[in-house]
Amino acid sequence: MREREGESCRGPAMASNNGTDRPTIEEVALVVPETDDPSLPVMTFRAWFLGITSCTVLMFLNTFFTYRTQPLTISVILMQIAVLPIGKFMASSLPTRQYKLMGWGFSLNPGPFNMKEHVIITIFANCGVSYGGGDAYSIGAITVMKAYYNQRLGFFLALLIVLTTQILGYGWAGMLRKYLVEPAEMWWPSNLAQVSLFRALHEKDSRSKSLTRMQFFLIFLVASFAYYALPGYMFPILTFFSWVCWAWPRSVTAQQIGSGYHGLGVGAFTLDWAGISAYHGSPLVTPWFSIVNIAVGFIMFIYIIIPLCYWKYNTFDSRKFPIFSSNLFTSSGGTYDTTKILTPQYDLNIAAYNSYGKLYLSPLFALSIGSGFARIAATITHVALFHGSDIWRQSKSAMNSAKMDIHARLMKNYKEVPQWWFLILLVGSVALSLLMSFVWKKDVQLPWWGMLFAFGLAWIITLPIGVIQATTNQLAGTVISATVNLAVAWWMLGSIENICDVEALHPESPWTCPKFRVTFDASVIWGLIGPRRLFGPGGMYRNLVWLFLIGAVLPVPIWILSKIYPEKEWIPLINIPVISYGFAGMPPATPTNISSWLVTGTIFNYFVFRYRKGWWQKYNYVLSAALDAGTAFMGVLLYFALQNQNVSLKWWGTDVDHCPLAKCPTEPGISVKGCPVF
Repeated sequence: MREREGESCRGPAMASNNGTDRPTIEEVALVVPETDDPSLPVMTFRAWFLGITSCTVLMFLNTFFTYRTQPLTISVILMQIAVLPIGKFMASSLPTRQYKLMGWGFSLNPGPFNMKEHVIITIFANCGVSYGGGDAYSIGAITVMKAYYNQRLGFFLALLIVLTTQILGYGWAGMLRKYLVEPAEMWWPSNLAQVSLFRALHEKDSRSKSLTRMQFFLIFLVASFAYYALPGYMFPILTFFSWVCWAWPRSVTAQQIGSGYHGLGVGAFTLDWAGISAYHGSPLVTPWFSIVNIAVGFIMFIYIIIPLCYWKYNTFDSRKFPIFSSNLFTSSGGTYDTTKILTPQYDLNIAAYNSYGKLYLSPLFALSIGSGFARIAATITHVALFHGSDIWRQSKSAMNSAKMDIHARLMKNYKEVPQWWFLILLVGSVALSLLMSFVWKKDVQLPWWGMLFAFGLAWIITLPIGVIQATTNQLAGTVISATVNLAVAWWMLGSIENICDVEALHPESPWTCPKFRVTFDASVIWGLIGPRRLFGPGGMYRNLVWLFLIGAVLPVPIWILSKIYPEKEWIPLINIPVISYGFAGMPPATPTNISSWLVTGTIFNYFVFRYRKGWWQKYNYVLSAALDAGTAFMGVLLYFALQNQNVSLKWWGTDVDHCPLAKCPTEPGISVKGCPVF
C-alpha cells in the first residue's frame, strides 16, 4: 500500500494550507483529507494482531482462488471493513493497564481504536493482494515445476525463492519512492478506495438518513454470498452465457465468434462477479479514463486485428489452430507434447526438437505476446515524454522545486525510513538469490549471470511501469504473506488430485489453473525452447518483434499534440501503454472477462459517478468490497462442504461450455478429434 495513504489519512488536527498546494486530481480532492493528528498511536497490540490475522486470511483466500477456472482476487477492502468492529470490540474489552517487558512499557489497550491503527492493519492485509493478482509470481513458477514438469522441489528452497523475489521489491521501492510516492501526479487510484473507506468508517454523518456504509456492506455481503451459490455450484452456466452458440450449434465460425471460454465472446456475458473481476480486479475502483483507454485497445484487438489476422490473412498459419487457446500446438494442429523434447535434466533435447517440429500458438495468444512487446516499449517512451522532466529534476535532488501537494507536505512531519534499510533488503535479496543459483543449481536452473540480467531488466522497467500504475491503476507483512502463499499452494498441489491437469481432471472440476497454464507456456516459450527459435530470424513469430518499434513510436504523436494544444486536457489522457493493456492477460483471461469488466466499470465510474456522485462517493467502494467478500466466502464454503466431498450436480445448467466447436481449427485438411474437417 502506498506510503501516502498511510501518512495522509489522519485525525482532526488541521494542517496549514495556503491554497497553492491543493491536489490537482479531482478524485484525490474529493476523497483524501488535508488534516493530520501526529499524536495517535499506531503500532499497538491491536494493530499487530489484526494486521497479521488479516494478512494471513486474505492470502489464504487469494491463493485458494488463483487455482480455479475463474480466479478471484479478494481486495484488501474486505479486511479493511471487517477489522473495524473487531478493533472497536478489542478497545472496549482489553485491559488498559501498562505492562513492562525488558524495560519497554506498553498497553494492550491504549485507548479508542483509531484511524492510524486501521491504516497499518490494512497495510498488513494489503500484502495478501499486493502481487497484482493475489499471489507471488514465483508461486506460478513453483506450481509449474511441481504440477506440469513433475519436478521434486523442497519446501525450504521454494520458500527462499518466494521470499527473495518478494522482498527484493522493497529494495526497488526504496530507490524509487521519490519518483513514485512524493510527486502529486503519482496518486495510485486503487488506494483511493481505501482512503474513501477510512473516512466513511471513522467520520460520523449524523445528518444522513440513508443506510450507513457498514449497513450497506452487510446487506450486499449477504446478497453476494447467497447469490454465488448459483454460478459457483448450482448454475455454473451463469459464469459465461454464450447464446450465439445455441443459435448456431453446428457452425465452427459462429462458435469461435460467440464462445465465452474459447472464442471472441461476441454476445456472451457473465452474471458472475468472479468472472467480471477475475483478471483486472474490481472495475469499480479503476478511473474512467483508464477504462476508456483499455476499451479502445480491447475493441481494436478483439474485433478488428484478430478477425483480420485469422479469417482474412491466415497470419502465422492461424487457421490450423483454435482462434483462442492457451495450449501449445504442433504444425498439424495437435497438442504439443513437451515431454518429447525434454532431457532428464529438464533441458531442451535439440535433436528431439528438430525431429518433433516447431511450436505454434493460437493467433490470439501469439498477438497477445506481441502486444506485450509494444506495451513495454510504449511504457518507456510514454514515461520519458510525459514524466521525464520531473524524473530528471528529482534525480538532481531538486525536490524543493518539484510540485508537491498538501499530502506530500504533511509527510514531511514524519521521520522517513532510512535509505540504508532499503539497501540492506536489496543487497540481501540479491545475495540470497545468487546463492540459490549456486547451491541449488539443478533445481533453480538459472545461472548467476541470468539472475543478474533479470535484476537489471527489472530495474530498468520498474520506474516506467510504476509511473503508469501510479497514475492509471494499471513490511513484516510480506514475510507472512509469502509464507502463507507458499504453504497454501503447497497444500493444494499435494491434496487436490490432478490439479492443473485439464486432461485428467473431471470435466466440471474447477481446478484447471488457467493462470498457471500460461506460466507453463511461458516457461516453454522463454525458457525451454527459447525466444530465438520463435521470434528470431527464421522463427514463425519473428515479425512480432517489430511491435517493439511500433510501441516506442506511438506515444510520440500524442505528446506532440499535447504540446501543440495544451488547452485540450483530454489529449494527455490518451495513454498508449494503457490502451495496449486492453490486450493484456489473454490468455488466461478471455474476451468475455474483459468486456464484462469494461461494461461494469463504465456503469459505475461514468454514469453513476457523473449522475449520482453522492451515492458513488458513499457506497461505490463499499459495494466492491461486499461483492468480493460474499463471493469469496461462498466459494470457500462450497469447496469444503461439497466439492471437496465430490458432491456435484448434473443438469443442463452445470454444462459450463455449450460451444464445443469453438476449440476447432478451420484450415482445410486439418483433422482434430470432435471437429469437422473442412
